Amino acid sequence: MRKTLPLLLVAALVLTSCGRIRDSRINPFNWFGRAEARQLDGSESNPLIPRRSALAAREVPDTRTRVGSVTNLVVERLPGGAIIRATAVSDRQGAYEVALRPVESEDLPEGLVQYEFVAYQPMAPQGTEASRSLTAAARLTDQELAKISRIEVLGARNALTTRR
Repeated sequence: MRKTLPLLLVAALVLTSCGRIRDSRINPFNWFGRAEARQLDGSESNPLIPRRSALAAREVPDTRTRVGSVTNLVVERLPGGAIIRATAVSDRQGAYEVALRPVESEDLPEGLVQYEFVAYQPMAPQGTEASRSLTAAARLTDQELAKISRIEVLGARNALTTRR
């Protein structure tokens, strides 16, 4: 009884002081306060999307050049469309930002879609063919595929075509 009574008194004092710590600034959960709701009007933008500067708004011209020769072209069907996958061999080693860029021209016949196999190609020394091999892909939806009967991928020295 001698040890339990002081122990109960200390426990009661500690428990009553928890209420003060809960509401004090010592508690890290109280550092920012409670959340407040507010209505947004149309002038405010989403705070999670970064704002662009005037320099970023300008379009930078795409200066990528065509890759040496296209070696493989495959159209793989997917639910909702297809993926065009092309493989090419660059003239130089170290090509980067590889892409299939659509060719937009008024002279293309109906049903033909052309892509250029492009990349930034540094003036690095030429390596083996395996080290210069590149792969790029583009996606087409079912609506786009309905209008297409032929797909062509252009390289610097050749072009590969696939038909439906």
